[in-house]
Amino acid sequence: MSGYIGNPGYVHGSPARIGVMLVNLGTPDAPTTAAVRRYLAEFLWDRRVIEAPRVLWWLILHGIILRTRPRRSAHAYQKIWTSAGSPLLLESRALADAVRAGLTTRLGDRVRVELAMTYGNPSIASALERLRRDNVQRLLLLPMYPQYSATTTAAIFERVTAELSRWRWIPELRVVNQYWDEDAYIAALADSVETHWQAHGRKHLLFSFHSIPKRYFVAGDPYHCFCQATARGVAARLGLAAGEWSVGFQSRFGREEWLKPYVDQLLHDYSHQGPKRVTLVCPGFATDCLETLEEISMQNREMFLSHGGEAFDYVPCLNSTGPQVSLYEHLVLKHAQGWPELAAGDDAPARAAARERALAMGARS
Repeated sequence: MSGYIGNPGYVHGSPARIGVMLVNLGTPDAPTTAAVRRYLAEFLWDRRVIEAPRVLWWLILHGIILRTRPRRSAHAYQKIWTSAGSPLLLESRALADAVRAGLTTRLGDRVRVELAMTYGNPSIASALERLRRDNVQRLLLLPMYPQYSATTTAAIFERVTAELSRWRWIPELRVVNQYWDEDAYIAALADSVETHWQAHGRKHLLFSFHSIPKRYFVAGDPYHCFCQATARGVAARLGLAAGEWSVGFQSRFGREEWLKPYVDQLLHDYSHQGPKRVTLVCPGFATDCLETLEEISMQNREMFLSHGGEAFDYVPCLNSTGPQVSLYEHLVLKHAQGWPELAAGDDAPARAAARERALAMGARS
């Protein structure tokens, strides 16, 4: 008996739809040690995230990391958790809801928007199942990562295609690999910094991107180049001179060398040697999360100010603000060009005729 997922209840003549799936990294279900352990076990076992021999890595992960890290991480999550839940999930959901509303206004019932997390909930499998039930025949995958990396965008692609490989009727698939080079994205980032400066004063601008192991970059991951290009684009739009901005990388893990310079070391040096007044922005994160709210805006702020820094400002991620909603709507319409669901017109008569033909040939519905 086949194990493929089919559509036994399919009704001929049903309108085909475009599915848009926004995918972020993920979050534990709760700021508890047990929930964080489940989340980290899934996240850190992904081959795209940790490229290491499986047997050795399994021993390290389960023998050391999952015995110690979950408690520390849970404590960090507790600092940022809200009464409504995880900031990353809340902002991701708000963004998806706003994009859904905007696309529905433009396209009516021809589009479905779902939010998924690469790790944790809502899962990729559950989001795809909802789209399958809505007769989605064309799927646009929109990873919420401006800069492509094999550790993020490619990880999403693998999980989505693995799930789709279980379907009998696979939808046409397109993927937004990155959007760091979109004018609307650069403009939104620059405007957010400028607005922040208008309220808090202009300072040295430090761009902080999530790091990856240096060996991934050496092996061909283009992420480092895209991060540098993003920072140059924003700095140019703001009219900054070379000495008025810098780039660093945060959130390294383990003992091997990651992309440098490390943000915490940069800030430590700045606190002693200057610039002693900094504005920090994290352009690689679509929504605020543990790495921006706790690591940057709490840990690094405290370290910088306690070692001699004079002012530390953090510019929030674009989150579910209007410019990011408009950007995502633009990305969907741009990458879905040519799909018939975007064309205007009423196809109900053609669908009705197709249904009659199918019924005449013996279809059950």
